Amino acid sequence: MMCPKKLILKVDFSKGMGHMNKRYYMTVLMLLVLLIPVNGLAEEKKDSKDEFEIPSHVLNISKENTYPNSTQDQEVVEPSELTQELIEGVEVPVENPDLIKMLNETSINPSPIAFGYRGMVYIGRWPLSYTSSETNINWEYQKINANELNNIGGDSEKKMNYNQQTKKKVKGALTNKIANPDDIKKMMLLKAKDKIELPLAYSTVIGQNTKKENSYNVPAKKFGELQAYAPAVNEKGQVTFGEVYFQLKGNDKSIVIKNVTKQGIGAWIPIQDHVSFSFNLK
Repeated sequence: MMCPKKLILKVDFSKGMGHMNKRYYMTVLMLLVLLIPVNGLAEEKKDSKDEFEIPSHVLNISKENTYPNSTQDQEVVEPSELTQELIEGVEVPVENPDLIKMLNETSINPSPIAFGYRGMVYIGRWPLSYTSSETNINWEYQKINANELNNIGGDSEKKMNYNQQTKKKVKGALTNKIANPDDIKKMMLLKAKDKIELPLAYSTVIGQNTKKENSYNVPAKKFGELQAYAPAVNEKGQVTFGEVYFQLKGNDKSIVIKNVTKQGIGAWIPIQDHVSFSFNLK
């Protein structure tokens, strides 16, 4: 967000200034103070919205796709009352849906007469949370098709359309090796969906003979080529790992996280049922 320029309003409340003039200048000053932050905030929201706006050459093919992609709705696991109490008791954020689900299903019931009892149970090293640092869209992530129309010998303009020649499967993946990749992919997908209102999944299929009504003119004496690409989101950030323990002290129960480490990670996440077109004449 760009900081608004400072506006300095000099008002000389001299003895010769009338009461109405003083009121006028004070009103102007108050309006400037109120309006400048609002305008700046509106500009920031507009920039954020436009950042992931779909370009005109990218079209939705969900209705035309001959292969029905299943939507990859990521399960949102809500912590139980006990789990919420446990994860709020540690300084490291715990957002991993699989870990939260495991804590929800774990029953810890110390004996009411366990006075003085102490115990610690190791439940594994887990990816605890993912922090996003950068989210971008590559609208030409992977080439999926090419249509051609030779009108070099023609004497009038012709039209060409998109027609998917073969079935094409586009896969996403993490960009480097990391422990517990499935857990991390889930957390990265959730963070990407928070930023982008598009159908995201780690795989998408464009069926053979998928067509779109968008047409392109190929003049006489020209060769037309229409290339199609599958877009994808490039998500980058950092994963926090830690060793998780259950700790029991008499009737009190808690979780303890030790040996916390962080690791950078990136991922490509395809956008389902969207195609980016590039038309060229030769």
